[in-house]
Amino acid sequence: MTPKDFFAFAKKHNAEMVDLKFVDMLGTWQHCSYPIDILDENTFTEGLGFDGSSIRGWQAINVSDMLAIPDPATAKLDPFFDKPTVSVLANIVDPVTKEDYTRCPRHVTRKAVEFLKSTGIADTCYIGPEPEFFIFDEVRYEQNQHTGYYKIDSVEGAWNTARFEEPNLGYKPSFKGGYFPVSPTDTYHNLRSEMVYELRKVGIVVEAHHHEVATAGQSEIDMKFQDLLTMADQFMWYKYIIKNVAKRNSKTVTFMPKPIFQDNGSGMHTHFSLWKDGKPLFAGNGYAGLSEIGLYSAGGILKHAPALLAFCAPTTNSYRRLVPGFEAPVNLVMSARNRSAALRIPMYSESPKAKRLEFRCPDPSANGYLAWSAILLAAIDGIKNRIDPGQPLDQNIYELSREELAKHRHTPGSLAESLDALEKDHEFLKAGNVFTQDLIDTWIDWKRHQELDEISLRPHPHEFHLYYDC
Repeated sequence: MTPKDFFAFAKKHNAEMVDLKFVDMLGTWQHCSYPIDILDENTFTEGLGFDGSSIRGWQAINVSDMLAIPDPATAKLDPFFDKPTVSVLANIVDPVTKEDYTRCPRHVTRKAVEFLKSTGIADTCYIGPEPEFFIFDEVRYEQNQHTGYYKIDSVEGAWNTARFEEPNLGYKPSFKGGYFPVSPTDTYHNLRSEMVYELRKVGIVVEAHHHEVATAGQSEIDMKFQDLLTMADQFMWYKYIIKNVAKRNSKTVTFMPKPIFQDNGSGMHTHFSLWKDGKPLFAGNGYAGLSEIGLYSAGGILKHAPALLAFCAPTTNSYRRLVPGFEAPVNLVMSARNRSAALRIPMYSESPKAKRLEFRCPDPSANGYLAWSAILLAAIDGIKNRIDPGQPLDQNIYELSREELAKHRHTPGSLAESLDALEKDHEFLKAGNVFTQDLIDTWIDWKRHQELDEISLRPHPHEFHLYYDC
């Protein structure tokens, strides 16, 4: 779509407003709206100015002016405004140098795609994520000098079997008992379907939706795989649509990885493959039907996994999920079919086009632009350096002894450990200048000082249970 096509699209839908959206460093959409007659074709080269110092992790106040350059190819009719409004995604540019801003996540992904092509290894990276989320009826939380608590509730919550509901009809999914039940136990089929219809309106191809393992409305809606940049853009629409449809129905959605104690958390298993000239590169005669390129990609991802998790499992809450016993993929090994391995090779189909790697450690708190670009760079490093993924682990991990498990590498136990790993192992991310040292340093600094330090200062509610009467 050219700028001229953009205005024709707006006219076709009688849209008098344009909503400009861009993603901040941590993966949240920001936006500003403009009457369409304020824009012209020059806007798509000259951009629109905004204050970059007010965006998380971006410019200092003394160099705060930034430009947002709309990408006309991303234009879609926004489904949530009362009046017809065209939404368009923007790339961020320095107004002085006119160069793309290196901390703009979308720019990182665009560079990753170009770097892949420049290697000659492949020309397309396909990503197929499986984001999970919770649908709650209410959430309350507070943190100050004298209060620290959270409370969530759901009509589906297993803890509500005795609640006075006039009448309480039961049908609450039990803890770890929510996978694939039909109605009336699954009360959110219609709501998820409404989410799917809205996703389809903006061009997102949905493969399936269903209730997930946990109680209290845990759900999954799966998008069909797409090329890296398309999927990163779609993931932003995905979160936006799911949250807004929930709110429209007086519900609230969270992509927080572990909101419920002693039940499954929400992951984002990420399916990954490389193609060239329209042909899949991961199918071959090796383990689980993988090619050399597929195996070396697995080797790169497994080698760099601790550092990758600083982007793929980027919150302190992520490591409440990445613990043994909750279908958590904490073992840094590959396996066909074994869901407790960090890297699984799905075996549903014998078609070469279906051959892929499934990295099971990421969760939906991740910024898709950064997380999936980092995975691609780890795979490229594995291919270039012929990194051996090691022996697969096809046994039931829960039946292994501690001594046997100790022979295998494991995911970091905390965000702090992942950031330490990233600090030591990030040269692979700088290949092709995809991730700059400035972005990596800024990410580590933000996570340490704005998240880890802030959490470490505050008393935890469970500490009162443990220590109040000491």
